[in-house]
Amino acid sequence: MYYQSPNPHGGDVPDNIQYDFSVNTNPLGPSPAALAAARGALEHMDRYPDPRCRGLVRAIAEYEGVPERWVLCGSGAAELIYACCAALRPAAAMELSPTFSEYAAAMELWGGAMERCPLSPEAGFLPDAGFPAAVEGSGARVLFLCSPNNPTGRLLPPETAEALLQTCARRGIRLFVDECFLDLAGGEGMKRHLGAFPGLFILKAFTKTYGMAGLRLGYGLCADEALLEAMARRTPPWNVSSAAQAAGIAALGDREYLERARALIAAERPRLRAALEAAGLRVWPSEANFLLLRGPEALGAALRARGFALRDCANFPGLGPGWYRCAVRTGEENDALARAVSEVL
Repeated sequence: MYYQSPNPHGGDVPDNIQYDFSVNTNPLGPSPAALAAARGALEHMDRYPDPRCRGLVRAIAEYEGVPERWVLCGSGAAELIYACCAALRPAAAMELSPTFSEYAAAMELWGGAMERCPLSPEAGFLPDAGFPAAVEGSGARVLFLCSPNNPTGRLLPPETAEALLQTCARRGIRLFVDECFLDLAGGEGMKRHLGAFPGLFILKAFTKTYGMAGLRLGYGLCADEALLEAMARRTPPWNVSSAAQAAGIAALGDREYLERARALIAAERPRLRAALEAAGLRVWPSEANFLLLRGPEALGAALRARGFALRDCANFPGLGPGWYRCAVRTGEENDALARAVSEVL
């Protein structure tokens, strides 16, 4: 928990906020099947949860098409980021910038240095052709990637992913790929490479995809069983609650809910982008359930006064004041935000 320190992420909003666009979770809310399963699990809250998450691991392995021994569950994706850094203790790592802040925070906790490769707004926040060579020439022992990237919403191009995979394999660099937004985006991930590249670790979570941020449930996929065992030793026992395990199993079976969410996001993302641009903001392309935008520095405060919260991106390296991340919500919510932005500007 954060102890007497500010929250660097979205979602920490006061009661006057009616529309929270600062968190990029599923716009449909929690999966109904997951919600029912979590409620049912509370009837047995006097019992310890399964410390090995057997049923959940079995369900994840079937859903992802991987062996059960390649699956490690955690209390949210963030716990697994920290567990991986604790297990590897890399002296140096590399990431793109801007990206999710917890990779660098976990590295700092264990005394490692983070090298950043900046992404350009002019290039649509996509890595250039020289990025694999930059990785090869670095001293990084781990490469952190997020696809779709947070906060830019851009998927890693397949040709770039292939080049990076080959570079990391040749140089003995661990490749940590955060795909927590991938199932909502519907893009192509790197799961098919797990068997051939044991240095590849894929991070996923129920947080965004199934609207389960409050339950804290994530998982990692990796063919390096020794790494997963080392990570498991660095997390506390019973770290995944019974309610989270039950909800996760139920969510994975709720395919209709996920398809509805994908369809909603695919329809609303271009509509919201067009409305925000018409209101006077600069909005970048995205393949995820959120948009990166730029406007006046006072925009966030002005919208909060009207009951709307955006994610202020001033604390992302490579961005600054006036940059915001905006979730794609339902049509009614998106229309309300567009009207509010028009009034403010």
